[in-house]
Amino acid sequence: MNNGKKILVAYFSWSGNTKAVAEEIHKQVGGDIVEIVPATPYSETYSVTVAKAKAEQAANARPAISTKIADFDKYDVVFLGYPNWWGSFPMPVATFVETYKLDGKTVAPFFTHGGGGEQRCLSDLQKLTPNAKFTQDLVLSGSSAKNAQGQIKSWLDSLQF
Repeated sequence: MNNGKKILVAYFSWSGNTKAVAEEIHKQVGGDIVEIVPATPYSETYSVTVAKAKAEQAANARPAISTKIADFDKYDVVFLGYPNWWGSFPMPVATFVETYKLDGKTVAPFFTHGGGGEQRCLSDLQKLTPNAKFTQDLVLSGSSAKNAQGQIKSWLDSLQF
C-alpha cells in the first residue's frame, strides 16, 4: 500500500479514542508513530479540559508541545489524527502543523468525535496547511473508535498516494 513511501502516523488524543485509531492505522500501514503531546498536559477532569481547550481556541493559541521528530523531512505521507474539539482541531495540533511543515506532503487526516461529525476539522486543517496534498479523510465516532478495524482498513484501501 505504501509504495515505498515513508509514513508517519501523528495523533493527538485526550480520551484514548484517537490513539486507538492511530495505533490501528500504524498496525495496518507501518511506518513510524508519534503522539502530539502538550508540554502542559490537559486535566483528566473533562470540565477542566473543556474550559481550557475552549479558551485556547478562542485565543487561537499555540500551546507548547513536547513532541520532537528528528528528520521530519524524510516523511512522504503523514496520517494526522485528532478529536473534533468544538468543531475544529485541538490547538496543540496547530502547534504541531506549524512546527513540522506539511508543505508538499500527502496528509491523510482522521478524526474522532462525540457526535459532532467532521464539522470544520478538515477545512480548518486545510487552511492551516494550504501546500499539502490531502487524501479523503476518515471520520469515526469516539464510541466506535476502538472497534473500527474494518472501517479503517476500507479507508486505507481507498487511499491513493
